[in-house]
Amino acid sequence: MNKAFTKESDGDDDDEIGALPPLPPGGKNYITPAGYQRLRAELLELIDNERPKIVEVVHWAASNGDRSENGDYLYGKKRLREIDRRIRFLTKRLEIAEVVDPAVHHGSEQVYFGATVTYADDEGVERTITILGIDEADSAQGQVSWIAPVSRALLKSRTGDEVPLPTPAGVRMLEVLEVQYPKPANM
Repeated sequence: MNKAFTKESDGDDDDEIGALPPLPPGGKNYITPAGYQRLRAELLELIDNERPKIVEVVHWAASNGDRSENGDYLYGKKRLREIDRRIRFLTKRLEIAEVVDPAVHHGSEQVYFGATVTYADDEGVERTITILGIDEADSAQGQVSWIAPVSRALLKSRTGDEVPLPTPAGVRMLEVLEVQYPKPANM
């Protein structure tokens, strides 16, 4: 068989590698307007800038002849696969995204998507988290996906409520101390 018709694979073409957790069955892909814009900007950057640069490098490297030991060609092809995989992922996620503006709940004491919640656990340790979409949450920034157990426990509770959080070590009680939302843009 001609090598042109064989699949190029280093085992890294799987769309699931490095992917975020799947959405719950029947669940929606909730995302804030800012998160949607970040993902869209990343997609456009990949399509408009990064991919064309790599295609140019691969084209140049391919024109140099022997491709089997051509590092620019081999690395470029690998990078193109990575970019294409990310473009497919972002395109799929943006297609099913449901943009929810948390500012509509500004002033509310009930926990909804987009809330910044301060709570205390049953040991008195206070934590503050922001409940965001799975494609935008960053735990290092105190952001938690809306499908995370702590988020699910807190959703729809109000300031002053105590809610159970099932954990492997048993049920822990969380007391909601404060709920905040971003101000609407027209304020």
